Amino acid sequence: MKCQHLIQCCGAKVAIQDRKVEVLSEPRIHNCPLHESLYGFKAMNKEAVKKTVEFKMQNYGFCCQHRVFDDAVVVSYGASEIMKICIEAELLDCAVIVCEGAGTVITSNPSLVQGIGAHLTGIIRTSPVEQIVRHIRAEGGSILDSKTAQIDQAKGFQKPLKWASRKLR
Repeated sequence: MKCQHLIQCCGAKVAIQDRKVEVLSEPRIHNCPLHESLYGFKAMNKEAVKKTVEFKMQNYGFCCQHRVFDDAVVVSYGASEIMKICIEAELLDCAVIVCEGAGTVITSNPSLVQGIGAHLTGIIRTSPVEQIVRHIRAEGGSILDSKTAQIDQAKGFQKPLKWASRKLR
């Protein structure tokens, strides 16, 4: 089975198949100071999007079996950072998030939340990557459907509700 991912980067749709990147649409973001500081592109176009995704694949294993889950990479306003802090402060019991190569993930491990979110971009569709699935499970993550890497956060939200209701009985 070929590994396929459909993501958004800077508002452009991007297809990744067998480590080949194809930008399917023009980016909707024309410039972004954070993106520029991270990846060096002042103006966004299809080529900049392609090089950004290729950089993330090469350096962080994005959409690849050698995916890096680095929880030290943070921005002060990111969704994964907020969820990590809320889990650490016991304001949340867990997070329901999406990871390329795994689909919907449920975890109470704040480092895993941040490790997934650190280099993440908008995932539309993904297919399973065995090494990513294994890592997530080893770090205490539960995957909604590891065979299909299904993305369904509403279904994912039901899992911890069922766990909680069992604990209350």
